[in-house]
Amino acid sequence: MQELTHYINGAHVAGASGRFSNVYNPATGEVQAKVPLASADEMAQAVEIAAAAQVAWGAVNPQRRARVMMKFVDLLNRDMDALAEALSREHGKTLPDAQGDVQRGLEVVEYCIGAPQMLKGDFTDSAGPGIDMYSMRQALGVCAGITPFNFPAMIPMWMFAPAIVCGNAFILKPSERDPSVPLMLAELMEEAGLPKGVLQVVNGDKEAVDAILDHDVIQSIGFVGSTPIAEYIYGRGCSNGKRVQCFGGAKNHMIIMPDADMDQAADALIGAGYGAAGERCMAISVAVPVGDETADRLIEKLVPRIEKLKVGPYTSGQDVDYGPVVTAAAKDNILNLVQTGVDQGATLVVDGRDFSLQGYEDGFFVGPHLFDNVTPNMDIYTKEIFGPVLCTVRAGNYEEALGLAMDHEYGNGTAIFTRDGDAARDFANRINIGMVGINVPIPVPLAYHTFGGWKKSVFGDLNQHGPDAFKFYTRTKTVTARWPSGIKQGGEFNFKAMD
Repeated sequence: MQELTHYINGAHVAGASGRFSNVYNPATGEVQAKVPLASADEMAQAVEIAAAAQVAWGAVNPQRRARVMMKFVDLLNRDMDALAEALSREHGKTLPDAQGDVQRGLEVVEYCIGAPQMLKGDFTDSAGPGIDMYSMRQALGVCAGITPFNFPAMIPMWMFAPAIVCGNAFILKPSERDPSVPLMLAELMEEAGLPKGVLQVVNGDKEAVDAILDHDVIQSIGFVGSTPIAEYIYGRGCSNGKRVQCFGGAKNHMIIMPDADMDQAADALIGAGYGAAGERCMAISVAVPVGDETADRLIEKLVPRIEKLKVGPYTSGQDVDYGPVVTAAAKDNILNLVQTGVDQGATLVVDGRDFSLQGYEDGFFVGPHLFDNVTPNMDIYTKEIFGPVLCTVRAGNYEEALGLAMDHEYGNGTAIFTRDGDAARDFANRINIGMVGINVPIPVPLAYHTFGGWKKSVFGDLNQHGPDAFKFYTRTKTVTARWPSGIKQGGEFNFKAMD
């Protein structure tokens, strides 16, 4: 069995704690590797090395730091297939989906090549007599990221690329469920020219997380995961004086208006609801058709599409729509919630509970499910299922549909499908959710905009990637400079205006 490592100071380092976590092949249910779980002492050693490396790296000018990102992009394209295969092997995603995971991270790296422009300060000439004023953006020092299993390439790059191009060192604590790709990314960053020690990958569990939260050298923390853990990390990190951004759970609604193209809406729901086995924070998990006639037409379109979905291992190639979920525990949680939905009175239109794949009976596969007549008091509506389960909540009118999305505690993403521009504009303006799609089912912004939800989907003031990333990973310093002419006449003790 393969024993994975940490990546510290430019080298693969064996774990010293004696504790390990199993890494599964989700398609077969077999343990394929074990990953070390770092102790607080191991984390402290990694932080010490990162802090020492950051001093010189922070002094490198932004153009040269950006050139490392340019080379990193080339290497990501070169190794795309290898990264996707490693990602699929541990996560279970199909290969095209895994390539998309890498690609969306790569796009943020491309944006970071513009660091010289993004880090440029402001200058005011003659703010007062003989006085100039200017601002500069400077690195924080050592930053850290705690990333989830569902995007083991994209989300680490969303964090470490902007942090590093701003001149920081970075400690990455990836998910222990699929840690191989983050280790590969660290190697590629150094091949691209990043000095040793600037990017450290330290695998671990809660002990490693708490060590990050409590270490006084670490200045900022990024997190993506469930809302309860996001609240914990945000509260403890902020209480320790750190800059923290945490992204939590989601329950994304898609409103289908009576005038919508029903085939387009159904196709969108299939991809957004069942892609990656529903293990996406931007998955559409709630369909809200407006009016019973719309609901009936939508269900009629969805059922044959869902029944044709092909579920299987990534090794089956292009002939698979989605693969297994990441662990047996995840599978059990999904099926338990499905049973809860049945018990609470929802109509299970497509039942995937008995799904079994010949030759892969021990894999973590979950068949597709479709519920109708779901109500807001049901667990399958209030909780994030994170699986291939689509819930249909029938709304009597547009205002009721809008209210369902607005009243839910999560506010990550939402969408509306309609031909009515007035309804679309009203929806976009009024909805209290961070990312909105109009005839777009998964409204994930491109790299030069920012990614982030509202309400209990986010904790912190700034979003991921885009301009907010450069704000999050730097501090602003403002300098007021005066070069007096003539002979110094002595000190002045009054606070004077600059005019």
